[in-house]
Amino acid sequence: MANSEQPGLTYAQAGVDIDAGNEMVEKIKADVRSTRRPGADAEIGGFGGLFDLKAAGFKDPILVAANDGVGTKVKIAIESGIHDTLGIDLVAMCVNDLIVQGAEPLFFLDYYATGKLDPIAGAAIVRGIARGCIESGCALIGGETAEMPGLYAKGDYDLAGFAVGAAERGTLLPRGDITAGDIVFGLPSSGVHSNGFSLVRRIVERTGLSWSDAAPFAAGQTLAQALLTPTRLYVKPLLKVLKATDGIKALAHITGGGFPDNIPRVLPDHLACALDLNAIPVLPVFKWLAKEGGVAEAEMLRTFNCGIGMIVVASAATADEVSRALTEAGELPVRIGIIAPRTGEAVPTSGKLGL
Repeated sequence: MANSEQPGLTYAQAGVDIDAGNEMVEKIKADVRSTRRPGADAEIGGFGGLFDLKAAGFKDPILVAANDGVGTKVKIAIESGIHDTLGIDLVAMCVNDLIVQGAEPLFFLDYYATGKLDPIAGAAIVRGIARGCIESGCALIGGETAEMPGLYAKGDYDLAGFAVGAAERGTLLPRGDITAGDIVFGLPSSGVHSNGFSLVRRIVERTGLSWSDAAPFAAGQTLAQALLTPTRLYVKPLLKVLKATDGIKALAHITGGGFPDNIPRVLPDHLACALDLNAIPVLPVFKWLAKEGGVAEAEMLRTFNCGIGMIVVASAATADEVSRALTEAGELPVRIGIIAPRTGEAVPTSGKLGL
């Protein structure tokens, strides 16, 4: 039985501040509205977000959905106080998984969970999400902010994202005509993107550097700023190329699992991707991580993108056309391999990474 002499408890005294949540909603409304696109008005506040496929121009669409997070990269943001780029990562990790299936991202929803809501940090995160949505052409139509005292340590938070896209029936990737002799291109990454950060953080701990120290591999940036470089969004260039040519047979997003785990996901079991490691333009951050962590080449290839964030497969006959279209769309395609009959590993390699 409750003690009638004690004052009644409130939700705020239990650690959940509804007013702070309302304050954050007001801070992010303009950012959310900025993501409007045909099919969605990008207003928040209702119980669910709406999207009109017909208004978006689709006639016979197949819906494609993806969800992801940014992993322990959030720890660097939390410890450095830099919160405005993680939202871009969150969107990119989802919409890049849509475009590899030939789908145009349509709308996005986020989930932001924390022990105690900081409206300023929260708004910075959503601002990044809105920027990622704008850069990939999808609308931010809803989300959830969860304040859960006792579940997260002070200052900690986590993010999850959910994206839905669509493709007209018959246009989904990968195509069924992938064959030996097809050419494999790589599209450059912006850095570590959003996987492998448990290893990254362990390596940084080994070096003794702090997040505010100068990045040994990036002039003019602190270590935190350099490592928080957001994941590249490949959506708009690839949509442009998919409309300009029918030469792309498959796309593969190089995320967790690196090359050996992600490329086979788009190949028939009887085919392999023979990679020329000499052709991969390894970024300085990966050379630094490999050196400071004593990370073996095979581990680098399975943990990190090493400088290539997206794989493009095209037939030998259309390879030049696809490469030209990618270049015209603003990409820098690099020929890094060829599709071959599988006799052993799904991703056999030759040469060495320039670590």
